[in-house]
Amino acid sequence: MDVRVINELVAQQSAFVENLSAEVGKVIVGQKAMVDRILIGLLTGGHVLLEGVPGLAKTLTVKTLAEALSLRFSRVQFTPDLLPADVTGTVIYNQSKNEFVAKKGPIFANLVLADEINRAPAKVQSALLEAMQEHQVTIGDTTHKLPDPFLVMATQNPIEQEGTYALPEAQLDRFMLMVKVGYPSKEDERTIMDRMTTGLAVKANPCATPEQIAQARSVVNQIYIDEKIRDYIVNLVQATRDPKAHGMADMADYVQFGASPRASIYLNLAARAHAFLRRRGYVTPEDIKAIGADVLRHRVILTYEAEAEEITSEQVVRKLFDHVEVP
Repeated sequence: MDVRVINELVAQQSAFVENLSAEVGKVIVGQKAMVDRILIGLLTGGHVLLEGVPGLAKTLTVKTLAEALSLRFSRVQFTPDLLPADVTGTVIYNQSKNEFVAKKGPIFANLVLADEINRAPAKVQSALLEAMQEHQVTIGDTTHKLPDPFLVMATQNPIEQEGTYALPEAQLDRFMLMVKVGYPSKEDERTIMDRMTTGLAVKANPCATPEQIAQARSVVNQIYIDEKIRDYIVNLVQATRDPKAHGMADMADYVQFGASPRASIYLNLAARAHAFLRRRGYVTPEDIKAIGADVLRHRVILTYEAEAEEITSEQVVRKLFDHVEVP
């Protein structure tokens, strides 16, 4: 399809995104990068993990977005005593019908907020694996389809905090983006304080439908991405696996495992959605750079040596972008 035609399609479909951002902005002050990344997840069907200290409006942002989208929303508060059945559901005996029936859990919603996901042990975290990848849940011996759209938004506190369990690699890899949420600026914090101490509850009004999301998703899939940019994506992901071959011999001892092929797929999709949000029908290397750290930071597994020298995956990823040739 011609890029001009795609540009027109993007202009038509991205109007609702502006309304959505404005509606979310009524409740959430600042945090534009976080809202942006959640919208990218929504436009591509990719799950999003938000990491930051408590009190940065992570939960409120996801809840507000669900209100503005008229989607079925459910929140699961992850705690050390949570069981897998509390998330997915279980089979119960119906005495009047003399049969076992499935009682569906909170995962059967469009937007599922896994709040403080790293507070629950691995067996509960892995209850989400099938749902996130196959969009289905097996309860007893029956498999149930999840609603469409289906998106897991998880929040976690930084790992150093007490009472947290690190997410297994297989679980992390299923998240398209891992977003680090920072503190608000001085001006934003003042606005937050003033707004939250008036005693008036501010709510987002529904301003978009699941049908609009489906239409926008089909446009995102048509956004033009040049062969050279596709090669750039693959080169970046390959560099996480073999830093030495890409001129980063000093990083070779720090990387234990590089990113999986999921990283290439997600980087491609996320870059298209990033271009869509900027009303463009084509992807530029800047889109890859803007979204790259969020796609790669949780997929680069470091060695003990890196941890001993306090090297973070963030630093490794930043170095990749400095070394891999830009088309």
